[in-house]
Amino acid sequence: MSAVASPQAYAFAPSRCGGLRMNLNGAAVTLRASGALWIEASRMLVVADLHLEKGSAYAARGQMLPPYDTRDTLRRLQAEAMATMPDAIVLLGDTFHDRRSEDRLAREDAEALRALAGFTRLVWVVGNHDADGPKALPGEVRDEIAVDGLILRHEPTHGAQPGEVAGHLHPCARVVASGGSVRRRCFVTDGERMVAPAFGAYAGGLNVRHEAFAGLFARQPLCGALGAGRVHAVGWRSLAHD
Repeated sequence: MSAVASPQAYAFAPSRCGGLRMNLNGAAVTLRASGALWIEASRMLVVADLHLEKGSAYAARGQMLPPYDTRDTLRRLQAEAMATMPDAIVLLGDTFHDRRSEDRLAREDAEALRALAGFTRLVWVVGNHDADGPKALPGEVRDEIAVDGLILRHEPTHGAQPGEVAGHLHPCARVVASGGSVRRRCFVTDGERMVAPAFGAYAGGLNVRHEAFAGLFARQPLCGALGAGRVHAVGWRSLAHD
């Protein structure tokens, strides 16, 4: 998938890690190919919607998905932590798929989360799936966090919200080109606020042209679509409905 250039002032610039750099409400950030957001000044790594133990939740209802989503998601998060060496990792809500997910964690996965909390500051922003936060795992539990002119919260708020970084909607972009189309998880932003992609292996996604995104952006947004080791800048006119 090739990047689509944009003439807008909030266009992305490539970074050496394969991501895209931009100014978000005045803060220098990098959209990483993993789906994590890097906030440069505070050295903060932000990941949204891990939905840990979604596979086991579905299995309990008779839908037998391979039970490896939590292990894969945490492995990728550990890799991001080692690549960036952050001062803090912010889990931007819906880290667990439901309120019993923590109880279903394998011992090795719980230890991986404890190791992250021992490695750096770990902040659990609560979401609609995990409103109580963790019961036994370490870290800070917050409703939202303010840093470098940004407000990190789980669910986007309608109306003007400069500096808001949210998850919840699991944005995906369908990109149309002469050879067909491809659907990818993506960041979506107008330079003032951002909705981050879901980081979880089984989290799924919602097309950015869905009405749930209507009214969030003051001007036509851009997408940072996740590719293999690279984030692609995509203009709004190149996006299609599902």
